[in-house]
Amino acid sequence: QVQLVESGGGSVQAGDSLRLSCTASGRSMNSFHMGWFRQAPGKEREFVAAISFGGSNTYYADSVKGRFTVSRDSDKNTVYLQMSSLKSEDTAVYYCAVASGSWLLARQLKSYEYWGQGTQVTASS
Repeated sequence: QVQLVESGGGSVQAGDSLRLSCTASGRSMNSFHMGWFRQAPGKEREFVAAISFGGSNTYYADSVKGRFTVSRDSDKNTVYLQMSSLKSEDTAVYYCAVASGSWLLARQLKSYEYWGQGTQVTASS
């Protein structure tokens, strides 16, 4: 059984930075692509970023490109999302997830099998 626990969320001012962490237990994630998604109130869950199992490839949503950086530490079985220049529209619950399919499909919600419980990020202008 895989368990994912996100941390690092909080309330900040627009323009500030936060770093989210997602630590997995129960299984090594080193062979799996990992992704970050977010869901704002009244909206559907949307893709934010993904990182390949080896860490050499990444995808980003256009809305966060240049501001967010995804990375992973295999020794710690942890994936990170460094968020800079936060905007009010980044306010959402952020989820990490483990992909079960091809890297080509890593931007799609349906490609992910295991999900964390989410962490709230609020950026106030």
